[in-house]
Amino acid sequence: MRVVIVTGMSGAGKSTALKVLEDVGYFCVDNLPIPLLPKLAELLKVPRTEFNKIALGIDIRGGQDFLELEEMLKGINCEIVFLDANDNVLVKRYKETRRTHPLTAQGSIGDGIYQEREILEPIKKKADYIIDTSLLLTRELKQALQKIFVDNQEYKNLYLTVVSFGFKYGIPNDADLVFDVRFLPNPYYIEELRPRTGNEKEVQDYVMSNGKADIFLQKLQEMIEFLIPNYITEGKHQLVIGIGCTGGKHRSVTLANALYNYFREKNQYGVRIEHRDIEKDALRKG
Repeated sequence: MRVVIVTGMSGAGKSTALKVLEDVGYFCVDNLPIPLLPKLAELLKVPRTEFNKIALGIDIRGGQDFLELEEMLKGINCEIVFLDANDNVLVKRYKETRRTHPLTAQGSIGDGIYQEREILEPIKKKADYIIDTSLLLTRELKQALQKIFVDNQEYKNLYLTVVSFGFKYGIPNDADLVFDVRFLPNPYYIEELRPRTGNEKEVQDYVMSNGKADIFLQKLQEMIEFLIPNYITEGKHQLVIGIGCTGGKHRSVTLANALYNYFREKNQYGVRIEHRDIEKDALRKG
């Protein structure tokens, strides 16, 4: 019997997570009242082949008492998945859906999020898996959950996002680490490479043909591998690495791809890539 408690911040993706688990064979119950948990636990002790994987969605709707939940979970062998996202993303999601936060019928969304974080902090500390969905697409959340509950792989509570960008368009606001690769050879000055991007082999070969690129990439990989476990220890769940060149089309894209491929092949952390400015030069000219 595998019992999973799905909880976390309102708007962080709990409903989506339950749908994913349902698709992979879990019997799912959403918005379970906490007082019913012990009764459900008793039922689960009865051998039933059709209920060998169960996921329970529990959140603050209906005035749930999470102190009571902590006590009840002591007698239940379960795993806790905590879905989180940063405050700005949660506010944006609420505004897009025009929903009211459960804790603020008439107050501000920000006040509700603040109260909810305080209420959920104890259960977050007990969570087995913390997934920050601030930058995740639905398919990426699905991949993270499948890694844990289908492939049974070890999951480190950190998601790595590599972003290429152009300095002339500004540094990404959410970047934790920013690296400047404008010291590398610029394909922009090679006529046949100018219209191409760092997603194409010809550009990649040109950028990486300079020995400095390989040295930089190796040192960058080593530094990030050193930093990640320390960030996890400090409770960080999302690491955004920005790699910038002048226009965000050639050099930064090449190095961002190389870094992304390195960590994807290691398969230790969730990893995604975003080329923020790759098309902007073409749009400006158009």
